[in-house]
Amino acid sequence: MSTGEASQGLAFEDLRTTFESQKLFENKTWRWSPYAFGLTPEQGQFIEGLGMVCYDFYRALELLYLRSSQGKNLLRNREFLAPWVAEYLNRGKPDALVEYGVSERVRGQMPPVIRPDLLITEDGFALTELDSVPGGIGLTAFLNALYEPVHGDRLLGSGLEDMIDAFYRVLASRAPASVPVPYIVILVSDEAATYRPEMEWLAKALRNRGRRVHVFHPDDVMPLGDSICVGIDGDPQAVDVVYRFWELFDLSNVSIADYLIGQKATSPLAVVPPMRTFQEEKLSMALFHHRMLEDFWREHLPKRSHAILKQLIPYTWVVDPVELPPNAVLDAPFVNGKPISRWEQLVDAGKKERNLILKISGFHESAWGARSVTLGSDCSREEWEEAIWRAVNMASTSLHILQIYEKPKRVSHPVYDAKGTQYSMQGRVRLCPYYFVEERSQRVDLKGILATICPADKKIIHGMKDASLLPCTLME
Repeated sequence: MSTGEASQGLAFEDLRTTFESQKLFENKTWRWSPYAFGLTPEQGQFIEGLGMVCYDFYRALELLYLRSSQGKNLLRNREFLAPWVAEYLNRGKPDALVEYGVSERVRGQMPPVIRPDLLITEDGFALTELDSVPGGIGLTAFLNALYEPVHGDRLLGSGLEDMIDAFYRVLASRAPASVPVPYIVILVSDEAATYRPEMEWLAKALRNRGRRVHVFHPDDVMPLGDSICVGIDGDPQAVDVVYRFWELFDLSNVSIADYLIGQKATSPLAVVPPMRTFQEEKLSMALFHHRMLEDFWREHLPKRSHAILKQLIPYTWVVDPVELPPNAVLDAPFVNGKPISRWEQLVDAGKKERNLILKISGFHESAWGARSVTLGSDCSREEWEEAIWRAVNMASTSLHILQIYEKPKRVSHPVYDAKGTQYSMQGRVRLCPYYFVEERSQRVDLKGILATICPADKKIIHGMKDASLLPCTLME
């Protein structure tokens, strides 16, 4: 997949000078490239429209979760209750956090930034995860600006409003209408400290544009009546919007957490993304494919969104080790061509039958990045057995999901080696589009796509020193 290299790309020495001068990239290295990653106009148009599909999914997921929690009927024309959905999504969560997530205070609130993980396969795209607290916003904004002189308005995310302004817009839109110029604070926990430099970069870029945005550690925040304040030049400054950059599993290490959860509905402080655990669970992919919920999704998703999600999301199961009657089997992959009645039987699956990804669903320190990911067809039987038993033994507090592995296709892209020589890298690609959601108008905008190209021999795609991280452009 080429980029249509009609113009001269970025020179190696210019790239080195640029990256080495930025604290944003401290302790991060990857293969640099003279060009952004090219997408066809059809691919670009599809990804552009995918943002509203993801937003539709989050809204339907909220409805599913709330009705399940409240014991309400899920369907219009026949009775169907599914309390087990809420039980899955609440498992292992603190009661106070669960109660907060269903409260009127956060009812209807969606993440301001949505980032799906898309693999480019021989058959199109595969959507493997949805992230409601995504890293990489500052990184992608920086790369967009860096490569725009090469690709101009063909760069996905270019335009009058860039990623930086879009980020501010969707956060400011969550402030009370009575606050025309809100003070926004980005709180970064210790667990998420890797991303602090890019959040600092984003905040500085916004201050340079006249916006009131700072980054703080949660310990630097002080309660102030119905809101919170921080010290700016020795003076307390009331905060209007908090962008919380921490996963909810980390809540016990966030000193201000209990105060935020205990806020009254009348508090003017907005906390985004909303602290709703069901929005951070990968098992929502499995709920979408659950046979008992087919009618729910068909009723409550727009027809187009439902069709696209059916096409994109690989078949996914919840690894829930329940006791079955002797004549029952699990809705699960087959082993040796036969259905199974216990998840432990997956240990005996052959290599070809293990074309499966096993990973923890959420609310756990290993739930982000590739920390808990096991690809059955790419590990030894011993490693596979260990992963299966870990999933079974952790199920009472932390559920795992099992997902069909959609292999990314091979692509080629020009990159530089460590000495600055350009060569064609053979790799596989994950795309991370960033969609910015303004709730009042239900406006969803694509403002950038981060492509991660890993060497072709790597089965699981994530940021690594041998990978190339690039923005995306439309091919000519």
